[in-house]
Formats: sequence, structure tokens, C-alpha cells
Amino acid sequence: MKPKIAAQSGTFESSDVIVLIEPLPNKSGRKIEISSTVMQQFGASFRQIVTDMLDQYEMTDIHLIAKDKGALEPTIKARLETAIKRSIGQQEGTL
Repeated sequence: MKPKIAAQSGTFESSDVIVLIEPLPNKSGRKIEISSTVMQQFGASFRQIVTDMLDQYEMTDIHLIAKDKGALEPTIKARLETAIKRSIGQQEGTL
């Protein structure tokens, strides 16, 4: 599945994460950018959560930017799911 439109979810507040998604040209693959205040401790786990969620939705040709301020795993997953669903037109929201 490929994103249709640019989408975002979350905020840049403490204990939250903002996720931005935009479509890439066909056969571009995945471009993932993650920045976090806790990257040294949880960076590998965060990247795995993102990869697993993108695999679950079979997302390709996607540019994903995640800016984390110490969000817990359920929050990360919820923000990712919301941004993905907004980008494929399954859920409405703000950009």
C-alpha cells in the first residue's frame, strides 16, 4: 500500500511523538527519519516499532518523519496508526 496524501498525527509536547507521512514516487522504498530525546536508550526499539507497523500495513514508497519527546510504546503505535490511516484516506484529520 502506498500513501495517497501527506498526513500527520501527534504533537511535539512532552511524552508524545509527532509523526509526519508523505508519499514518495513509485519504487522509492521507505525513507524513515527518527529523532528522539531518548534515542540512545530506545532508538533501536523505536525503529523496530515503526518498521513493524509499516510492515503490518504493507506500506511502500513512504517518507516517515517521527519526532519523539519520550512517548511510551502505546502512544507511538497509536500515532503511527493514525498517520498511516490518514495518509491512505481511511481516517480524516488535520495536516
